[in-house]
Amino acid sequence: MSSTRASTSSRLSVHRSPVQLTSLLVGIAFLVVGVLGFVPGITTDYGQLSWAGPDSHAHLLGVFQVSVLHNVLHLLFGVAGVVLSRWPGAAKAYLLLGGVAYLGLWVYGLVVAQDVQANFVPLNAADDWLHLGLGAGMLLLGLLMPRRTSTGTAQTYAGPTAGGDVQ
Repeated sequence: MSSTRASTSSRLSVHRSPVQLTSLLVGIAFLVVGVLGFVPGITTDYGQLSWAGPDSHAHLLGVFQVSVLHNVLHLLFGVAGVVLSRWPGAAKAYLLLGGVAYLGLWVYGLVVAQDVQANFVPLNAADDWLHLGLGAGMLLLGLLMPRRTSTGTAQTYAGPTAGGDVQ
């Protein structure tokens, strides 16, 4: 292994805990989804993308109903995940509160009819079930991912020469 690669691995494993890495990856995933929501072709019926509400008939990957507001919310949620991944406690809170928020959005999607103005994000059945999975997944990750990296974890990823302060 080259010294550059070892130092990068060591830096990631020693200075970022598992919960921080998880928050970072979740944040990046939301950023990607937010950007893809603005890409014609990946978002079908792109010409029918509206600011908000049930009148937006654009669908990310042809499945998930999106609007400009929906995409912007994904982008903001992604930025939050990336920024909050800098601190273990904040990363954990991001995953836990994000999980609760997505479970709340799932319930909201089940209760509000798809064709009414109260469906302002907008959401369809595919969004609802995705939100259930995201909410449950984020909650589990927030509960299960350790906030600290042990020496053993650093050595597992970077080898026995991994040094420095272990968080």
